[in-house]
Amino acid sequence: MNRIWGFVAENSVLLVSGAAIALIWANIDYHSYHSVVDFVLWKNQFVGAAYGETGRVLSVHYLVNDILMAFFFGIAAKEVWEAMILKSGSLRGKKALTPLFATAGGMIGPVAVYLGIAAFLGSETYSAVANGWAIPTATDIAFSYLVGRVIYGAGHPAVRFLLLLAIADDAAGLIILAVFYPTGELALEWLLLSVGAAFAAYFFFNYLPKRLDAGDVSQPRATWVIKNLSFWPYAVAGALSWYGFQMSGIHPALGLLPVVAVIPHADRDFGFFAELEVHQPDLLNKIEHGLKIPIEFVLFLFGLMNAGVELSSIGTPTTLVLLGLLVGKPIGILFFGWIGAVPLRLGMPPHMRIVDLLVVGFIAAIGFTVSLFIATVAFEAGPVQDAAKMGALLSLGACVFAFIAGKMFRVERKEAV
Repeated sequence: MNRIWGFVAENSVLLVSGAAIALIWANIDYHSYHSVVDFVLWKNQFVGAAYGETGRVLSVHYLVNDILMAFFFGIAAKEVWEAMILKSGSLRGKKALTPLFATAGGMIGPVAVYLGIAAFLGSETYSAVANGWAIPTATDIAFSYLVGRVIYGAGHPAVRFLLLLAIADDAAGLIILAVFYPTGELALEWLLLSVGAAFAAYFFFNYLPKRLDAGDVSQPRATWVIKNLSFWPYAVAGALSWYGFQMSGIHPALGLLPVVAVIPHADRDFGFFAELEVHQPDLLNKIEHGLKIPIEFVLFLFGLMNAGVELSSIGTPTTLVLLGLLVGKPIGILFFGWIGAVPLRLGMPPHMRIVDLLVVGFIAAIGFTVSLFIATVAFEAGPVQDAAKMGALLSLGACVFAFIAGKMFRVERKEAV
């Protein structure tokens, strides 16, 4: 638990620091801020008809959002993957059903509030903001877990429930990004490169060595691959997969997902950045923990590159995002969680009350990281995007409502034993 606390604390502090610096910088000197964010590192001089007159450029913003954030989403995908397929995985079996129902409510509720109010405001407003419907569906897994632990204590079942909900929310968010927010005209045949690279890495550097070693307890071929090649086959496959996503029109930040699933992994899930994972010999856990510090820096850069909006940009999208998160998510989680627990008789974790679903809902309303990311792909750069980003940033205020709800409903902290 101490490792989990350290991980979310460090990530949250660096991410919030980057966002705070960006917010202050943009409001002091908006021009200089964007001159750094949009600074061109490299420009393709071989301009083809497919790229138009300007060609492709590598800006600082593109480097962070489309390349470096692929590592963040890769780690998120690793947690989802292990929770779903490994022995004792937190999203396997009946124990995950009520949190999954709550997750569905935590996505449907915000969408209904966001689009419902937008429609009420008129067709012109609706047309301008409708594409941002997914922004309030997100839950910042690290920051919400941090707040949940402060309110409930490390040993309360509501914290585990929140973590299951956040992981499932991340999984749904990855699907939403891939399906509803392509970066250009879809050319899905390029995904064959991603899938092929992942399959080749699995077949030649995982399955085949083990197959050839069948019956030989010393496992010479598999041992040689692990000792001499380490993560490099999967790094090459990851680069090819990222390029396949880039060319397919699906956001390249998701480009490492196919490869994560084929990296040798542990036989069981120990939980989100669990301390026991450090001692596991499997390559996937070694990669995750090796990337811990670099990803902290990536999240700092992400906050710095994306949170620089002027306070004057607060507008209708800000209100819609906030209401979607602060109203739609708690109500959706409470209602759907109640349906799963009571009418469908799936039950609640021991010592967790129905009213705790509302408190968890307010904690999960902290959209921040993923909400901010979706805002950057949902809208073109400009006033609407800036206003939506402001809503994602202000969703940090959900922790205040969570603390108030915790006091009102007399949450009893339970520390880990």
